[in-house]
Amino acid sequence: MGPHRSPALGYVVEGEARTYFAGDTGLFDDMAKEVGPVDVALLPVGGWGPYLGEGHLDPGRAAEALARLDPASAVPVHYGTYWPIGMDAVRPHEFHAPGAEFVRLAAARAPGVAVHLLEHGESVRPEVAR
Repeated sequence: MGPHRSPALGYVVEGEARTYFAGDTGLFDDMAKEVGPVDVALLPVGGWGPYLGEGHLDPGRAAEALARLDPASAVPVHYGTYWPIGMDAVRPHEFHAPGAEFVRLAAARAPGVAVHLLEHGESVRPEVAR
């Protein structure tokens, strides 16, 4: 919000696996080159909001990012958590649907990637080698 803007920021964490947390990034041409090979991708799929502007991933752009990155596993993030009171009656699909929509689109765009759709509080130990 406001006049101050900063570029999107994501992180690659290296340990037992090389994990990409995309943060609030959008799809960009050199994504695979800039991020490098990763085992796990945590991709935001919410992609909505009056102040987000262009450059955020929705389920379709996140599925394209997944195809570019080609990790062994992926988890959709940044959806279904913070929701304005009363919006469930007006636009519930924008809150509830992005994770499942990403799973559907990812199966078509990146069929070799294991996608883990987690409920709040769930965890997973994703695949790290293919």
